[in-house]
Amino acid sequence: MAKRIRDLGINLPGIPGPNNAITDVPGVTVGHHSIVRGHGKLIVGEGPVRTGVTAVLPRNRDAAPVFAAGYSLNGNGELTGMHWVEESGILSGPICITNTHSVGAVHEASIRWSNQQHGTEDPMRFCLPVVGETYDGVLNDINGFHVKTEHAFSALDSARGGVVAEGNVGGGTGMICHRFKGGIGTASRQVVIGDDEYTLAVLVQANYGARETLTIAGVPVGEEITDLLPQMEAGDTGSIIVIVACDAPLLPHQLKRIARRVPMGMGKVGAYAGDGSGDIFIAFSTANTVEQDQPGTLQMLPNTEMDPLFLATVQATEESILNALAAAETMTGINGNTVYQLPHDRLLAIMKKYNR
Repeated sequence: MAKRIRDLGINLPGIPGPNNAITDVPGVTVGHHSIVRGHGKLIVGEGPVRTGVTAVLPRNRDAAPVFAAGYSLNGNGELTGMHWVEESGILSGPICITNTHSVGAVHEASIRWSNQQHGTEDPMRFCLPVVGETYDGVLNDINGFHVKTEHAFSALDSARGGVVAEGNVGGGTGMICHRFKGGIGTASRQVVIGDDEYTLAVLVQANYGARETLTIAGVPVGEEITDLLPQMEAGDTGSIIVIVACDAPLLPHQLKRIARRVPMGMGKVGAYAGDGSGDIFIAFSTANTVEQDQPGTLQMLPNTEMDPLFLATVQATEESILNALAAAETMTGINGNTVYQLPHDRLLAIMKKYNR
């Protein structure tokens, strides 16, 4: 099992759920499919290949929609289906994440998978899949279009609760974070509001960030580790997709407020949303039963009681990114390009130096 940031003895604020993962929100499941093959010189269409697909299912295989909202901090990226999520306040079906040039393949695969699950008899039934992306072309033959329908199906079909694999897996296989190896990370927080306890959790595909700004638990780690750099442009380039899930009874306008708190968690790690970064987020709540064609009775948490959820969003976003960094392992991809993992021993020495 890959190391997580808390496994290194670096404790962060807040109370995690049992798995410290997005699957701590009841009903939420996650699946990955990773594609790793080939070594050496890039031959477009052949490899080397370092990519994949990650799927997050809000209600597992139940087609019942959830309330949702999105937010774009810097829009140099893609999260399909967001126009309708924003218009309707509703998310129907899974959220998938892959590489930039494979959005189309995963988009079509998501429709095919949905049709397989729920049938095609209703001619009025349509799908607007939510598919996000980040760019893995430093390590992966991204123009080889290696992600196929069967890979997206594998991620969707393998979605499970419990422990979530992190780092070099699924859509995060070839990703880079603060110029260390990055990828998938997740974390959760338990929140008490009045007499009720809720879970809010985050999953990220982290592929962004400058080295010099990397900060861990308040320590300027990026200023201390100035070597182990990959062959890529410096600065806050790349992207991050962030998915926030909760079981608190929130309506779409409140979920928009949650999504807008994600950048505060990113900022604690050192993000500043550079021009070349696609920082796009979606938040959903599983609490209400959403009726699309008839009146329904809804629950809504008062706006004045949302502060603990805002704080949980910041904390879980920060820890999800740090878990992606801690879990990821050194990877060599196209043309011998190597991206190094965050060195745990050096990190701990730096934390000790700063009395952390």
